[in-house]
Amino acid sequence: MSKPLIIGLTGSIGMGKSTVAAMFEEAGVPVFDADAEVRAMQGAGGELVPAIEAAFPGCTGPDGVDREALGAKVFGDRDQLARLEALVHPAVAAKREAFLELHRDSPAILFDIPLLFEKGGHTAVDVIVVVSAPAEIQRERVLRRPGMTEEKFAHILGLQTPDADKRARADHVIDTSGSLDETRCAVRALITKLGTDGGEKTS
Repeated sequence: MSKPLIIGLTGSIGMGKSTVAAMFEEAGVPVFDADAEVRAMQGAGGELVPAIEAAFPGCTGPDGVDREALGAKVFGDRDQLARLEALVHPAVAAKREAFLELHRDSPAILFDIPLLFEKGGHTAVDVIVVVSAPAEIQRERVLRRPGMTEEKFAHILGLQTPDADKRARADHVIDTSGSLDETRCAVRALITKLGTDGGEKTS
């Protein structure tokens, strides 16, 4: 049996990636959510908690990793961030491989990965889908988030591949600036299209 078509979904902060991933899932495409896996591994009893406590003392408690305390340690410090990523990324990769094995008989699966380009994940997928919206809509969405500031937003953008570059490297772009129904229609149209021509990229 042929392997599933692996769709890599990414997009900058505030572009609607999680919403689009949920729409793929609603349509029957199995979705691997990298952020959700990280949250689970950092939660109470999570497998990353001991390693993070050892590397960043005082950043864990009964409920697992204190994300606010950990964020304060790595915010603006690329060395500390790299130290954290060295713990997190291999663990996520292992979960992703297990997910792929679990769904190896599916026609397609979707990897929801925020830093798809930044961490080289684009080399492991067959089709790249980027979610995008105008910068003013992105900014408005992000600054509505609890605890978000202009400084944090600018810092996060600095760590991410610019939206224009993502779009240039994408096989498909989903515009999320319209209504949810419009976005859902775009997702379903893309799923239909991938069902007929998505195999061009598989080996």
